[in-house]
Amino acid sequence: MTDVQAPALGCPFAHHAKTAGPQRSHADELVRRVLRVSDRPIGVSSRSAVYAFRRSMFISTVRCTLTYLVFPFVLPALGLVTNTGVLIGLVIGLLAIACDVFTIRRFFSVDHKWRWHFSTVAVCVIALLSVLLVQDVIHLAS
Repeated sequence: MTDVQAPALGCPFAHHAKTAGPQRSHADELVRRVLRVSDRPIGVSSRSAVYAFRRSMFISTVRCTLTYLVFPFVLPALGLVTNTGVLIGLVIGLLAIACDVFTIRRFFSVDHKWRWHFSTVAVCVIALLSVLLVQDVIHLAS
């Protein structure tokens, strides 16, 4: 008789081990700290992150439409040239930036698989809106 040990039967995964949650890169952890994102909020899904992104992009679209079409062309054509357009643009721009930041936070809080792609678009929109806000403030100051 030979002394051969039989291989252990069963699942190779240790089911009793605790999982620490999703594996995140150092960049993910850094962004989560900067945005003060904790664990996934209860009831929040990837779908809600996409809806938040759509909503923020819609608000940014309205802001750009007002800035580049309505205020410079439509209102003067109707004889309605005032500084209220600049104030409206400023308020909508600030709202759009807040929504964009909320969207980025939402994508990172749910660990959405496209969080870096959507966040890149949102950051670009925030940069463009920031330029518009500076222009509006300069216009109001002069």
